[in-house]
Amino acid sequence: MLGRMTSEPEQQIGVGTPDAFQRLWTPHRMAYIQGENKPTGPGSDEGCPFCSIPAKSDEDGLVLARGRRVYAVLNLYPYNGGHLMTVPFRHVADYTELTDEETAELAAFTKRAMTVLRKVSGAHGFNIGMNQGAVAGAGIAAHLHQHVVPRWGGDTNFMPVIGHTKVLPQLLADTRAMLAEAW
Repeated sequence: MLGRMTSEPEQQIGVGTPDAFQRLWTPHRMAYIQGENKPTGPGSDEGCPFCSIPAKSDEDGLVLARGRRVYAVLNLYPYNGGHLMTVPFRHVADYTELTDEETAELAAFTKRAMTVLRKVSGAHGFNIGMNQGAVAGAGIAAHLHQHVVPRWGGDTNFMPVIGHTKVLPQLLADTRAMLAEAW
């Protein structure tokens, strides 16, 4: 849950030197920043969230759809509302390790994700991609996952650019329900 926003920068105790910025506290992101729930080592599936998500209910795991070889899941730390990932069930780190069948289903799920996001949210465009390896920016490098981030004209407005704040207008559980129904 987001913390409260304060409009009295000079009254902000514990945030460093007072300045003109307002703070929208998001302490839930600290778990991500500190690496909580990441696999213990390269190639390890021990503690891998992408391996444990399929054992959960769709609601608890934020799963939108399940195929034979891959599934679609909302990103717990989204860049935009509706930010989801397509993930192989099999624990593999590198795109070249996927079978032809896994590659085809990953592509089909990505196409379906775009169709659903356009239908449900009117997305104007998408950022689609995967970071291969920790040095390339993969938060969980040990288990391949492809991001599908919906974009809208003006979604990079004054809030993130000037206000240094990202606004997500819907709870993840509500987004999951809406997208899963449309899937």
